[in-house]
Parts: sequence; C-alpha cells; structure tokens
Amino acid sequence: MASTNDLKNGLVLNLDKELWSVVEFQHVKPGKGPAFVRTKLKSVLSGKVVDKTFNAGTKVETANVDKRTMQFLYKEGTDFVFMDLDTYEQINVSGETVGDNANYLLPEAEVTVATHEGVPLYVEMATSVVLEVTYTEPGLQGDRSTGGTKPATVETQATVQVPLFITTGEKIKVDTRDGRYLGRA
Repeated sequence: MASTNDLKNGLVLNLDKELWSVVEFQHVKPGKGPAFVRTKLKSVLSGKVVDKTFNAGTKVETANVDKRTMQFLYKEGTDFVFMDLDTYEQINVSGETVGDNANYLLPEAEVTVATHEGVPLYVEMATSVVLEVTYTEPGLQGDRSTGGTKPATVETQATVQVPLFITTGEKIKVDTRDGRYLGRA
C-alpha cells in the first residue's frame, strides 16, 4: 500500500483488480477545500488511458511488477520464448502480449519483459532497431528528388515505408513505436 502523495510516473497500481501504470500525476491544492491528486492512468493489459482523481493522502494498492532483461530465443506456435539473462530461465509470452513488437523482434534481441505474479504483462523494446531490407522494388530514375516512399519488406517480414533510393540488402533503422523509417544504418 502507498499513499497518493507517494505516486510517481511508472508506478503500477492495483485498482479494481486491474493493473494501471501512472503516466502523469499532479498534486492540486485549491484555495478552498481539501487537496487532491489528479492522475492519468494507463491500463497495463489493454493500453486504455483514463483520468482519475484521488483525495490527497488516500491509500492505494501498488502492484509488484518485476522487470527483467531477457533475450528473445525463438517463436513457438503463437508464443514467443524469452530467456532471463541472469537465471537462464525460459518463459513463454503470448503473441497478444508481445503485440506489434513482433514485427521488429530479431533472434537474440534483448528486451525488457515485465511480469506480475509470474504472468507476463508487456514487452518493452529499444526505441529503434536495425533491420535488413529483404525485398523492395527498384526506384525509378528521376524519382529520387520527389521525396516519395515505397514499401520494403525487412528480415522480420514486416513492411516499412522507405525512401525510393533504398535497395534490397541495405540495413535501415526503424522506429519500433510506429514503424517509421529513421535512416540508413
């Protein structure tokens, strides 16, 4: 248990049998009436964001979330198998939990896996990864100055919009949050 005065960004709360991560918080002390804490909470499982207000000093239940650096080993059916780099223990994480990160996950990539009571909650990756382009149409002569883009398939089978001058076999940097092309690697 913690007080609302102890809230900080990234803290995970257990409210109504659901886990919520504190995105923002603000202590408000109005001229009249008691102080309160205005928060923006994000559901750990669904990603839904809600605003919630607490009276100052109210007790809230915190959740014990264990974040560990793990290495991606292989895909088994719809599950992804990760290995804890400290204990060499392997865990299976469902495809739904990995989500869109699967588009940028290479074997032996190091990620952060967050678990609560042994249940994987989410997978955090680096904000950018370097991937090799396995196929893209050749750019046409004269198209290079227009700033257009074309689809390119990368080694993880994801499709990324790249500039026309990128060719098959080049390594590119991709933003894992939204799949944007960031530049050549």
